[in-house]
Amino acid sequence: FWATLFPLLLNTISGVKQVDPKLLEMARVYGATRLTAFRRVVLPGAVPSIFVGLRLSATTALLLLIASEMIGANKGIGFQVMNAQYNFQIPLMFAAIVILASLGLTANQALVSLQRRLCRWSNPID
Repeated sequence: FWATLFPLLLNTISGVKQVDPKLLEMARVYGATRLTAFRRVVLPGAVPSIFVGLRLSATTALLLLIASEMIGANKGIGFQVMNAQYNFQIPLMFAAIVILASLGLTANQALVSLQRRLCRWSNPID
């Protein structure tokens, strides 16, 4: 939990701090309440940074899940990798590693697609 919380939290704070103060001032001049200014100015300005934190947290969560399965589980793909290694089942070990890599790529690509959909106005993601 803590390993995934901090990348997301720090990127969210950074994104909120990077919102242009002139945009907030303009929203207040037009009579926006604090909640409206947050919803219409701060949140859209911080969403790209929030997604960076989300992608980092998702990667960290996946790595920690695999590591914990390798160390202390008796089921799961991480356990399968370690079990195949101990029993010299190299093709099975590499198949499990390929599955883990494709799982990580799929999770990252899903978050990139969601970011592109929600942040069409932002800089393109490569």
